[in-house]
Amino acid sequence: MVNDAETFGIDPADGHLERALALSYAPKRARAGVAAVFALDATLARLALGTRDAMVAQLRLTWWYEALGDLTKGVMPAQPILRTLRDEGADAAALTKVAEGWELLLPAEIGDADLEAFAAARASVFTEAARLAGAHDDVASAGRGWALAELAMRSAERARVAAATRLAMPSLQVAAAQRWSGAGRFLGALIHVARADLAGVAPPGAPRRVARLAWHRLTGR
Repeated sequence: MVNDAETFGIDPADGHLERALALSYAPKRARAGVAAVFALDATLARLALGTRDAMVAQLRLTWWYEALGDLTKGVMPAQPILRTLRDEGADAAALTKVAEGWELLLPAEIGDADLEAFAAARASVFTEAARLAGAHDDVASAGRGWALAELAMRSAERARVAAATRLAMPSLQVAAAQRWSGAGRFLGALIHVARADLAGVAPPGAPRRVARLAWHRLTGR
């Protein structure tokens, strides 16, 4: 299994360990599978956003898309994230949508419709993580808001950051207002992290932000 930082989709160099804290709220029985889902998404994000040549990025994303498709056929994967997804019973077919979503960001010019389609596809991270954890919260809309907010924090393009932030806010507000179940509280915590990131009212790891996550873990609010 990959190490904790990689498992939770965290780059140790970015100092943003609140996401790892939030994901640690996942039910213990589902933690490995949930971790692998988010590690997959983080890997795809790095390929889509960190590869200068769009054609190279496309080829690499296609490899992951096909590898996920192979999982549905019972092919034994060698790659650690894929192996964990298989071992933990993840729905590889559902996760191919995540790869499709990241591909939508490869063109140099994209509009609101493209960002919405990306968010809908990447929301499969939330829906699959919820399924593995046995959570029955309303996660589809929450996942779309999280997908856009997290993109805004990752992207270096000002126009894309502004558009993703604008589109994310309505879904984040609704998701933050609901009471999350015990099994789904790790996803609710990610919503609070995303809102705090976009608001920029305090740096990651600030006491007020960590305290907010602790309160959410206790109450689901």
